[in-house]
Amino acid sequence: MKVIRCLYSLHWPVSATRNKYSFRIYSTDSCGIPTKPTWSVKDLLSSYSSPRLSNKTLKKLHELSALVPLEEGTLDHDNLKHDLEEMIRLVEAVRLVDTMGVTLEGREVEEDADRVYVSTEDNDGQALLQLASQAQNGFYVVDTERR
Repeated sequence: MKVIRCLYSLHWPVSATRNKYSFRIYSTDSCGIPTKPTWSVKDLLSSYSSPRLSNKTLKKLHELSALVPLEEGTLDHDNLKHDLEEMIRLVEAVRLVDTMGVTLEGREVEEDADRVYVSTEDNDGQALLQLASQAQNGFYVVDTERR
């Protein structure tokens, strides 16, 4: 949405916005901030098609996550499937956002002060291995519980 113009009066300031579908006028406060939300994620997502997640894909996701799949046809199964389809729709909508020309600001130095940066000329990872809390015979050691 682009702000077309702001119309201010003493008693009822309004802001006019226009998108490709409509022209709307919103009431605003004295700073020009709308007094009520002008859009919602739900409304935005309703303009995108809803993806369909097959039962086979849902079962595969459970297996990959080491979870027990829900029984097909149950309310929990249907609710989970619907929720995942909505999440996929949100992700797809975010992926469609045009970020051409957007630049990221650099992180603050204080924020990264506790990080250790290692510059290695060789790509064998031996310098990084020296930073490991546990290493044995040139390998990283990770404590895990046996199943």
